[in-house]
Amino acid sequence: MSKPSIHVENLSKAYQIGQIGTGTISRDIERFWLTKILGKEDPFLKIGQTNDRSVKGESDIVWSLKDINFEIKQGEAVGIIGKNGAGKSTLLKLLSRVTSPTMGEIKVKGRISSLLEVGTGFHPELSGRENIYLNGTILGMRKKEITQKLDEIIDFSGVERYIDTPVKRYSSGMYVRLAFAVAAHLESEILIVDEVLAVGDAEFQKKCLGKMGDISKGEGRTILFVSHNMAAVKSLCQRGIVLENGILKFDGTTNQALTVYDDAINLNVSMKYIGEKIIKKAILNEENDCVKYKSLFKLDVYFESKEVIKNVVLGIVIKDFNNVELIGINNKHYIFDKINPHDVLKGKVSLTINEIILLPGLYKIDIFLGDSTNDIEVLNDAIIFNIQESFQNEILNSLDFRLNKVFHENVDWEFNKI
Repeated sequence: MSKPSIHVENLSKAYQIGQIGTGTISRDIERFWLTKILGKEDPFLKIGQTNDRSVKGESDIVWSLKDINFEIKQGEAVGIIGKNGAGKSTLLKLLSRVTSPTMGEIKVKGRISSLLEVGTGFHPELSGRENIYLNGTILGMRKKEITQKLDEIIDFSGVERYIDTPVKRYSSGMYVRLAFAVAAHLESEILIVDEVLAVGDAEFQKKCLGKMGDISKGEGRTILFVSHNMAAVKSLCQRGIVLENGILKFDGTTNQALTVYDDAINLNVSMKYIGEKIIKKAILNEENDCVKYKSLFKLDVYFESKEVIKNVVLGIVIKDFNNVELIGINNKHYIFDKINPHDVLKGKVSLTINEIILLPGLYKIDIFLGDSTNDIEVLNDAIIFNIQESFQNEILNSLDFRLNKVFHENVDWEFNKI
């Protein structure tokens, strides 16, 4: 049975919004006396609130993390997922000892190598080669040990030409390439990686995921991985932790964690539409949220209206998680052949793209339902889906891979009156 590599108990981190301190010297001294000398609970934290960015709070104390408990065994690869502001990066900084917890305990067995932000752990005035030795020394390695790994690190990073150039002159992509190569190859028992891999290109992301898989399965090292690329999390991690507003919402298998995460997003979306909705149900690929590159994409939209809809028009917009619109499709200029839906109250509209061209990653769909002149109902972020990782040579070499924005001409439409 694997021994615990990381043990977290009642971990909490509070931040104060606005001014630092409690406002007066006397209160700061009182706080220090109560907490540090007498060991009592900090009275100023009793008014703290959860870190929900969408609502205006009454307290200037917020809990970025609150009462987090989990244990990670040696050799596990764990994905930490959640919306922006959920507390993912704060958790990794606490585990990496970049910052200290307000309350709770962290027990770590082994050395930690972290890749949290572009530039973390590098001295800008030193060259790439010098920074490799600096990072290895910080981890407690001897110069001879670092030298043995040096060629492998430089080769993996792909920045050999600039290895003796000060890293302040590196691009963000070069920075991340070298930083990951250093973190992955130096002898640490625990590797912590934040979203920074998104800076790298697709080929390097593939190398990183492959290397992390080797580290976890082959070398028995522990990995904590934060990413908004759910396909990457699913391919690398066997376990997932979901954070929401600083609270641990779920800890279990990766598939279960992704389901909880998607449900949380969809719940927040559906709460925006209070009252009777015309769009009753939207199903992607028969409720399969994972779609492969250049594979079938079929969306079925069921609707029911109290008023007659003439010439039903369905439109969708596919966006990435930065809300960049990538694909827009509608049937405004399409005739439903002999079953053109006039005077409709209830029905199903289906659109099919035989080969969807999108990069691997997580996407959202906006749905528009109306007639030939107006949108009757709009559902933003109605569906979340993944394009699965599939880095075959045909994708990497494809012209389609350069841009996400692709116009899909070959779309099949179908209408069924219910």
